[in-house]
Amino acid sequence: MKTKRVLVIDDEQIVLDSINKILKDEDCEVEVSLSGREGLDRALNRHYDVVLTDIRMPDIGGMRVLRDIKRAKPSLPVVMITGYATVQSAVQAMQLGAMEYLEKPFTPEKIVEVVNAAVHKAATLPVEEQALIHKEEVIKVLERANSDSEFIYNLLYKGAEALDEYNLTGPEKLALLTGDIEWIEKYVGQLTPTQRRWLEQRLSAEIW
Repeated sequence: MKTKRVLVIDDEQIVLDSINKILKDEDCEVEVSLSGREGLDRALNRHYDVVLTDIRMPDIGGMRVLRDIKRAKPSLPVVMITGYATVQSAVQAMQLGAMEYLEKPFTPEKIVEVVNAAVHKAATLPVEEQALIHKEEVIKVLERANSDSEFIYNLLYKGAEALDEYNLTGPEKLALLTGDIEWIEKYVGQLTPTQRRWLEQRLSAEIW
């Protein structure tokens, strides 16, 4: 069996040490990072078979890590590491491109099961289109987010569920929820200050 190359990103050293030991016992090659930014840089510039990332980290959150990995390497499976408080976000992340999630506290058997499942799914499922396709729908969301306070609340605290009524792909939802102005403007063109307002709010507040 081919040795899996695994990257683990988490701001808790004890989590990194635990996953590192368990996966090395399964003959995996493991690299770890305490920083979301550093981990993302490694994921984009080195080869891995799977990436595990915590959802909440001090510098950049796991949703940003997921977004940028899927944008650059759509076929690279990402597993979200979550505590009890962020299980809902982890489940949503699977709708937005993550392959699996791993809930703390975890057992060695569960880690191995989740990593194997993520790698298997990535090898068998079609790769999702990463381009922005539904331009008008994206603009509708941005316009509504400028004036509808209830909708803004739902976007902040319900995440992807608040976008269910719109015809959007996973990458489009993830871009809206993480404030990816540059990517959206690449396809839509320059946004107005009104349309940018929600995205700028997302850049300054990591709710996930």
